[in-house]
Amino acid sequence: MSEYVPVGITFLIAAVVAGVMVSLNRLIGPRPVNPPVKRETFECGNEPSGPAWARFSVKFYLVAILFIIFDVEVVFMYPWAVTFRELGLFGFVEMMVFVAILAIGFVFAWRKGALEWR
Repeated sequence: MSEYVPVGITFLIAAVVAGVMVSLNRLIGPRPVNPPVKRETFECGNEPSGPAWARFSVKFYLVAILFIIFDVEVVFMYPWAVTFRELGLFGFVEMMVFVAILAIGFVFAWRKGALEWR
């Protein structure tokens, strides 16, 4: 337990310093002025074609979540590929199980129509 005390003290000091800095900024810092032009949408010098705050379709979120899932797959596969020879058959079988689970998820999303743009 005693070896964690310095780490806890470091986190406490960091939290106090961050809190003091934020508080001082709020107390003595300049107040932001938000002119109406700041709230307008900027479209590369063109006149805005719509409101600045528009709702996105749920389809975009679904595509983003699918991208994150399969991007994390690559993050897990890279270390496996680097240490492939040392892992042997056991590592290969485990990675194939991992890829099979992801493939099942991909087929499920495909059959549900998550990959079709309507």
